Amino acid sequence: MLSAVDFGAHGGHTLPPHLLFRRLSATPPPLALGPIDAGFDKRGGARNKLRVGNFLTFSGSPGIWGPASTNSVLLAVSELNRQGGILGREIELSMYDSGGPIEEVAERAAQAVAFDEVDVIMGSHISAVRVALRKVTRNRIPYVYTPVYEGGERTPGVMAIGETPYGQSRPAIDWLSQVKKASRWYLIGSDYVWPWQSHRAVKRYISKSGGLVVGEEFVPVGEDNHEAHLARIRAAKPDVVLISLIGTDSITFNRAFGECGLAATTLRLAGAMDETVLLGIGADNTENLFCASGYFNCVGSRANDDFLSRYRTMFGCNAPPVGSIGQSNYEGLLFLQAAAERAGSLALRPLATASRNMVYSGARGAVSLRDGCAQMPIYLAEADGLDFRLVKTF
Repeated sequence: MLSAVDFGAHGGHTLPPHLLFRRLSATPPPLALGPIDAGFDKRGGARNKLRVGNFLTFSGSPGIWGPASTNSVLLAVSELNRQGGILGREIELSMYDSGGPIEEVAERAAQAVAFDEVDVIMGSHISAVRVALRKVTRNRIPYVYTPVYEGGERTPGVMAIGETPYGQSRPAIDWLSQVKKASRWYLIGSDYVWPWQSHRAVKRYISKSGGLVVGEEFVPVGEDNHEAHLARIRAAKPDVVLISLIGTDSITFNRAFGECGLAATTLRLAGAMDETVLLGIGADNTENLFCASGYFNCVGSRANDDFLSRYRTMFGCNAPPVGSIGQSNYEGLLFLQAAAERAGSLALRPLATASRNMVYSGARGAVSLRDGCAQMPIYLAEADGLDFRLVKTF
């Protein structure tokens, strides 16, 4: 799924995102991976531009977030370059598709580092891709990972700024247990690392709240037939279904959930859900659907209002709705700017050290990193038709 990116507000042209992607050689020469000094080319000469390789997904289940993610990172590049770039270096953005077989994405990243000589890799993609890409970037160049994830990332040079289960799921589980008297939980997630690890933490939080997990299953990514899953859920009679499905898989599941009548009697709590996914589910299928996140575009703050105003000015009022996944790409570059200024460098080691304990500001307002883990207000929202209504701030 691709959409046009409209630069009309800045006197530019309308471009399809595929024209923004780097086209790498189908038969590259053998790779020789070694340490890289950010800001220097292979001949040892200083480069003026900061080359950022942004890995975004335009295919498969998480591809639904591609258009808003593209817009968000382009907005950040535009704003930062008007301010003089990062540490005086204008940002040169290259985009790479993080969809398809993971080994191909990892090869794409290796080529980006070796032949395109990117200084930083950044992006929002599933955690399985992150696990592959960090093997490419380890001890070589900084890697900024922006979306919600399972937590625990400690690879040298990998900087994650998204929500983790402790901050995101734990307070929402407590609230549903106390306010909605929920005690029976059914967990369903996509079959890869983020749901696996998140569910391990979630089960501890449910137990501490006095609840009971009455069922759990993992669904192959791309699955769109949910009849068997819904039958097992109906038989287990949970009070809440906790959903860790990704992208369009979450859309098809929640549509089927509503259409079979479960929405009227069973609560849902989703982790990787935003306004883009909600539009796909449709207003008729969102009854009793809750989501916990560090960002919703309905949050009434000056930081968010200013961000949305600039987003709409640049891309128009009919641009893809920007939710937590898309917006995280905007914050990824603001985080990089703040970390580089604190370190006084874009080299891997000083940048990684500076980023472990710092504060930066973006559309979510002030975000703190403590020992490499991002901390921000977490909002619990309930679906209200095709939008969210904030219920509680943690």
